[in-house]
Formats: sequence, C-alpha cells, structure tokens
Amino acid sequence: MALVNENFLKLKAGYLFPEIARRVTAFQQENPEKAKRLIRCGIGDVTEALPDACIKAMHQGVDELADRSTFKGYGPEQGYAFLRDAIAEHQYAGLNISADEIFISDGSKCDTGNILDIFGKGNSIAITDPVYPVYVDTNVMAGNTGDADETGAYAGLVYLRCDAANGFVAAPPSEKVDLVYLCFPNNPTGAVATRAQLTEWVNYAIANDTIILFDSAYEAFVQDENVPRSIYEIAGAHQCAIEFRSFSKHGGFTGVRCAYTVIPKTLTGATHDGQRIALHQLWSRRHSTKFNGASYPVQKAAAALFTPEGKQQVAELIEHYMGNASLLREACQRAGLPVFGGENAPYVWVGCPSGKTSWQMFDHMLHEAQVVITPGSGFGAGGEGWFRISAFNSRANVEEVCQRIAAML
Repeated sequence: MALVNENFLKLKAGYLFPEIARRVTAFQQENPEKAKRLIRCGIGDVTEALPDACIKAMHQGVDELADRSTFKGYGPEQGYAFLRDAIAEHQYAGLNISADEIFISDGSKCDTGNILDIFGKGNSIAITDPVYPVYVDTNVMAGNTGDADETGAYAGLVYLRCDAANGFVAAPPSEKVDLVYLCFPNNPTGAVATRAQLTEWVNYAIANDTIILFDSAYEAFVQDENVPRSIYEIAGAHQCAIEFRSFSKHGGFTGVRCAYTVIPKTLTGATHDGQRIALHQLWSRRHSTKFNGASYPVQKAAAALFTPEGKQQVAELIEHYMGNASLLREACQRAGLPVFGGENAPYVWVGCPSGKTSWQMFDHMLHEAQVVITPGSGFGAGGEGWFRISAFNSRANVEEVCQRIAAML
C-alpha cells in the first residue's frame, strides 16, 4: 500500500485561483451574453507582448540549437554565466552580490516553495496576513503546520496582521521566529516597505538568528527612489536574508518562465548540535539534484532584458502597467473606497463597500460589471473586506473597467 502525504489533506478545499476560475466558468456558462463583456483583472498575468529584444535573443538561441556546431545540451543547473553575470552587474551593482550567489530557475513561485527543502523540521515560521497563498500552502504540504481553524489560520504559523492602520506593512513580532516571509512590493496589497522598516526587520533577524525569505518579484515596478528594491540594500541583510526575483512581470515572462534566487555565501543555518552550515551550498546541491536548468533560449531572452534595447522596452512595459494602476486607483478613490497600492506596484488593494464580504464583492463585480477581481479573503483572514485589482491589461480594458466601477459603485 502506497501511503500518501497526509499533509495535503490539511489544505483548504480550493486554492484561491482555481476557485476564481470555477466561479468565472460557471458565470460564463449561465450568462453567455454577459460573458462576452468579461474583463479579467484577477490573476496577475501579463497581457502585453514580450519585448522585441527578448524575441530576437530567443530566436538566436533557437537557431544555435539548430546547428550542431553551436548546439547546447544540458546547461549548468545554476544558470548560464552570461545571465548570472548580467544579473549581478545590472540588478545588484554595489550591493556585494556575486554572480555565483545567483541561481537561475523557471519561476520564483517554485523557488519560494522549494526553498523549504533546505530547512529542517521544527522551525517557527512567520507570515504576513494577508499573504501570497504559496507561502502558506507549501509549508502545509511540507508538514510545518497543524490543522487550519475556522478562520483558515494554521496552527504552527505566526501570523503578522497587516491592515490599514499599519499601511499593510507588518512590524517584527515580539516573539522569536526562525523563518519569516516578506514580500515587497507586496502581493496582494501593493504596499512597499521603507528603508527604516526593512532596517528594523534586518536588525530583528540578526538579533534573533532569523532567516528572512524576501520575495522581490515586483521590484521593477518601484517608482519611488527612496523605496528599496532589494533587501541587500540594508546593512546586515547578507547575514540573514534570501532574495527571490522573477522575470515574469519584469519582462512579461509569465508564459516563458525564468526567475532567480540569491543566497549570499555568508548566510548560514544551524544543525541541531549548533554547527553552522552555509545555506548557499545546500541550495546549490538541492538545485543540482532536482533541477536541470532553465532552457537555453529562455536564458538568452532573459539576458537580453539587460541590453540597452531591452532596458528601454522593459521601461515602456512598466510605464504601461503603472499607468493602468494609476487609472484604477483613481477610479476606486472617486467611488469613495479606501485604496492602497497602485503607486509602486501593479496591484490596487481596495476596501469593499460597507456590508460586503470579499467574495460577495467578487460575485457583485462579476455579475453586475463583468469584471473579475481577486477577493482579499483568499489571501488570509486579514484580507477580508478587501479586494485586489490587477493592472496587467490593455489600456482600453482598464479604461472600460474604470467606467464600469464609476457606474456601479
């Protein structure tokens, strides 16, 4: 008899985005005429074409694979040097991050889940609430939690409540934790942490021997020069933080798949007997054992993002999406709703009208305006009473959504 991993049975009935898809599909089947007007502002998937520099580089990579003299088979599991070098030079210049501390992967969603492979059982783990669901669910799958209570909170996790009062930026907990997930610019709330706030977190981590798992997938959308894009801008972070970044939104690679994780060689964890072990070597071994590397044409395309042509095209993409975010933010403010995000992130976090729950607001927007949003409660109990609107869309669609918001609210 093959035994299953019973931790999966602790998971709540439906992952957020499949549940959204289920409700949208049911609506389309029941309302075929209204469904023709459907505009999706829920899942944060990009809509615009890949930068031309990436397309050219990807074609070049494919052409190389078509010629025996330039053919590439298995590449280095940690990533080709040309991409790791480009990231170190263009993303971490002056931050004391070397190319061999950068690990290329096929997605930061995978990395934030897989990172648990190098950590042992019994760690105390903190997450913000609301939170990107992957952080929670992968810990449940790994057996790092107990069962969920009636609010959906899992025993064994330390929840750091984020709300309007703290600007959806949690302060360090009063108790000691071993691992903490931070995401800035934040998904789902669009909030950003100031340099002072991140310094407080790094100081806490050093004082408590805590590892910060810092998801910086949306750093390219930061508009404020005073907002840190990397945790390594903060003194001491090299001793306490792992950073995750993605090309999904930076270069529109959601369907192409490429990302990277940064683990400084100075970062260590401990064995039960107190021996200090470099996490860099553990992740390198895990990466080499379970991953054969992102594809060569994809890595060629990712490296092209750092060429002058690529940088300009990425800037145009970011300007487009952030223009959408500004329009959505203003439309919700005009409707009299509380609004966060949309200034340094492609997500607008909006308070529900009085008396409506997050899922009620989802159904209301779907049936009355034919607009798909993301209910805040899907990101945790702290998200109840809020919803997320994604700015990833065409300008015409966003302008239409703004008009529908004005007419409905």
